[in-house]
Amino acid sequence: MKILVVLSTFLIPVVIFYIVGFGLLQKSNVFDAFSRGAKDGLHTALEILPTLIGLMVAVGILRASGFLNLLSSVLGKVMGDWFPPEVLPIAVVRMFSASAATGLLLDLFKQCGPDSFEGLVAALLLSGTETLVYCMSIYFGHVKIKKTRYTAAGALLATLTGIIASVFLARLL
Repeated sequence: MKILVVLSTFLIPVVIFYIVGFGLLQKSNVFDAFSRGAKDGLHTALEILPTLIGLMVAVGILRASGFLNLLSSVLGKVMGDWFPPEVLPIAVVRMFSASAATGLLLDLFKQCGPDSFEGLVAALLLSGTETLVYCMSIYFGHVKIKKTRYTAAGALLATLTGIIASVFLARLL
């Protein structure tokens, strides 16, 4: 364990020095390349800022309005014992925001406990799914793609697979 701590402490500076050294050996202006990259990154951040703000507001409205609780109670009756209804808001919010889903996960841990079946399903769900709406809006919006073809269907299928796998694995544990 101590070797991992030592390795992780020195790994990032070693990688940075390696990149700078390689750039200097190639006789390229490392600082100018860094400045251009930082400028491009800032420009990209400014382009996607409206999308990020819209997603954050939408998730906040969903949480504050009680819609997620209503959805989980209705779908909890439909799903029965197969899927815990307490986890459903996390599954829905996860498609939009990882930080909001993590906040809901912490609330669930306080309510049910991290070692409960609900806590295990939720933790596995966050590990096995992706913020698909966020990723699609940011990535496709940045490169101006309008027709996403089968991306949304494939992402939803992958999310459903992650949800099913999280329930299956939690039952094994």
